[in-house]
Amino acid sequence: MSVETAAAAAENSDNLTREQAAARARLLRVTSYDVDLDLTSSETTFRSRTLIRFACTEPGAGTFLELTAPTVHVLRLNGRDLDVDAAFDGYRIALSDLAEANEVEVVADCAYSRTGEGLHRFVDPVDGEAYLYSQFETNDAHRMYACFDQPDLKAIFRLTVTTPEHWTAISNSPADSEIIESGVASESASDSASDSRLRRRRRWVFAETPVMSTYITALVAGPYSRVSDVHDGIEMSLYCRRSLAEFLDPDEIFDITKAGFDFYHRVFDYRYPFGKYDQLFVPEFNAGAMENAGCVTFLEDYVFRSKVTDSRRERRAETILHEMAHMWFGDLVTMRWWDDLWLNESFATYASVLAQTNATRWTSAWTTFCNAEKTWALRQDQLPSTHPIVADARDMEAVKTNFDGITYAKGASVLKQLVAWVGQEEFLAGLRSYFRRFEYGNTSLRDLLDELEVSSGRTLGPWAKEWLETTGVNTLRPSFAVDDSAAFTSFAVVQEPASVPTGVSKNLRSHRVAIGLYDRTGDGALVRRDRVELDVTGAATDVPKLVGVRKPDLVLLNDDDLTYAKIRLDDESLAAVIDGIGSIRGSLPRALCWSAAWDMTRDAEMPARDYVRLVLSGIESETDIGVVQSLLAKASLAMSSYGEPSNRTAALRTLTERAYELMRSAEPGSDVQLVYAQVFAAAEDADQLDHVRALYDERETVTGLTLDTELRWHFLIELAAHGRADTGDIDAQLERDRTAAGEKRAASARAALPTPEAKAAAWSAVVDSDELSNHMQLATMRTFWMPEQAELCSPYAERFFATVADLWRSRSNEIAQTFTEVMYPSVLIEQETVDRTDRYLAEENPQPALRRALVEGRDTVARALRARTRDAEAATS
Repeated sequence: MSVETAAAAAENSDNLTREQAAARARLLRVTSYDVDLDLTSSETTFRSRTLIRFACTEPGAGTFLELTAPTVHVLRLNGRDLDVDAAFDGYRIALSDLAEANEVEVVADCAYSRTGEGLHRFVDPVDGEAYLYSQFETNDAHRMYACFDQPDLKAIFRLTVTTPEHWTAISNSPADSEIIESGVASESASDSASDSRLRRRRRWVFAETPVMSTYITALVAGPYSRVSDVHDGIEMSLYCRRSLAEFLDPDEIFDITKAGFDFYHRVFDYRYPFGKYDQLFVPEFNAGAMENAGCVTFLEDYVFRSKVTDSRRERRAETILHEMAHMWFGDLVTMRWWDDLWLNESFATYASVLAQTNATRWTSAWTTFCNAEKTWALRQDQLPSTHPIVADARDMEAVKTNFDGITYAKGASVLKQLVAWVGQEEFLAGLRSYFRRFEYGNTSLRDLLDELEVSSGRTLGPWAKEWLETTGVNTLRPSFAVDDSAAFTSFAVVQEPASVPTGVSKNLRSHRVAIGLYDRTGDGALVRRDRVELDVTGAATDVPKLVGVRKPDLVLLNDDDLTYAKIRLDDESLAAVIDGIGSIRGSLPRALCWSAAWDMTRDAEMPARDYVRLVLSGIESETDIGVVQSLLAKASLAMSSYGEPSNRTAALRTLTERAYELMRSAEPGSDVQLVYAQVFAAAEDADQLDHVRALYDERETVTGLTLDTELRWHFLIELAAHGRADTGDIDAQLERDRTAAGEKRAASARAALPTPEAKAAAWSAVVDSDELSNHMQLATMRTFWMPEQAELCSPYAERFFATVADLWRSRSNEIAQTFTEVMYPSVLIEQETVDRTDRYLAEENPQPALRRALVEGRDTVARALRARTRDAEAATS
């Protein structure tokens, strides 16, 4: 498609531009929505009636509503009927000759979704019951009701919903319900089993909401199980499918929720603004969670069916606190346009970790942040698709690509740097005035900076420019000299510019950093002797406080992780880390050293084999289970992608052999025992695979290791990938676990089978039909490309390039994006993969979102090729 054709197509789609939104916001003042939904008539569509009241600042002008619906029955503006065919193009409803005060009515049949966008419908294979939930960010509210779908046209919402009698309906506000007349039941599996085709229905009338944006309105409906509690006058409920209710752990979830409310009330000095607070674990959710006001939806994987490590529980706690922070930052005060999406997400991420460390048992949450979020940010920021934190969100297609490591993790890292720069109490004081001043309104970045400048006394314009409007990550290195007594005669922090796709950026930033000096004690531990905190600016910053100070065994730049930068260790410090990283007391400084080593590996400064050796030497002494899991995953990636291929088999055998030993010697029933069991399952050595199969068959047992449902699936998928399990094994395990999760695991196991027939079937299921739901597609794709099956799957590289554009034309943005990211042939680490991608980009001129995904895949392969070259050089040196 040419650029001109693509532009023309965009004019006829629901791709709202920033300019269109700004023009509509100048023209309209929306007062209220009355939305009435009937969810009882069909398995594929539902009746949606919307009545919108709004004012127009320029009577006689025209505008448009968004609506995605297969059928529109009524369009009525100010009492006059509109011609549906003339006014509605499938995405938008044209409104002309507006009055000063207006009322528009739309009656339509809207479609249920299977992609996690709009109003999603799922049928539980356990009991045949249907479950619905909405997901409207960024602009999918118009898949459920007609609306002006942009964040700065806030309004009051009144929702009425008709459901089957035995369902529960949940929205942003509380509801009263009543039984109404009999009606034809929906044709679900459960209804088919009933002798009666008639059922009474229930009508839910929800209270009027406060003023809010369309994208945080919500509806969840179905026979959900409920648990309730009250805290500080706030009514709270948890919901999940009935077939998962036995696994819900409400005590821990409510404890975190209560701690979050107490913490945020204290530091924000603004009471929770949306009345009741419901948290709902819903099926086939595309993200981790969504901050619908008073009606937060979560990925139901957070209802743990089997044993999980405490790292997983910590992640759930962070997600709970992240979404709660949005009630203030995002829902109460909302960005004017999606350029400031980062403010919503970065703030919620920063606030959630702050709450964890101060109000929950996860007091080392900043270690997890360094290990997880910051690693994500550094990876994203070094891709060719990197962008400033304040992104140029010219239209909704651009917005949808920016839910990434820059928007969430780099933004949160930079906020942490800002807090170090202005002071935490000054930062929180600025937030308090911000919430009070802009409650229920819309803002931009400048509004927040104004409040922070008043509270801190700092001028933040230069800070914002160098941190929020630039790309890339700087590298900080220590540079020093010592005398004969091993005392520093000079010390400076050297700052290197960021590498960017076009070469090297000239941006050097202002950093607030701490330098830690660590000495080895008599018992072998590395303990911090001293700490110096200072501002680093320019290419080199002298540190006179360290002149004359005895050189330590380890110099750690950015101690306490105050700034966003890559750090490097001097040769002697690196040697101290390699000799005994586990002897560093404190999980955060260890995480910073692990991170430095990983950055050096990705940047081809450290051979992959040395990184794997470092992990194997230090993993046993690592106490943070989240770090353990991350390190083992990175070691696996280093072997498969960054290491010289001929060394992979031996390196993997060493890793899995060590995992087997540690699994058997670990404390029975411990988190670390489970992690080592999961790592050992990835063995490829024939003898080791015999042990994996024996563990799966329970012919071999390990004290304390419970072969529960999820661990059985984990073993089975790995066995299938290595030809040690077949379709009969998969069918037998699915019969044991005839659930939605079991169906997804079975799909992954079948796609993992190392046969041409299995790969052909998986490809066809994803590409040739759109019958699979979003989660079933992802489950099938996840195990299609596996490093050990690269040769088997190599013919699908060309099929990927031949297919991907069609997928973007025929599937939703969410599905197309996921397909491109997961099915790109990144395990084919060859120059031909890079070259083939370059040819496609040059010849096909793909749309921006597809281009970005392909460029990111290409960079992954190119980086791996550079790292492999470095590892091969190390093998011969």
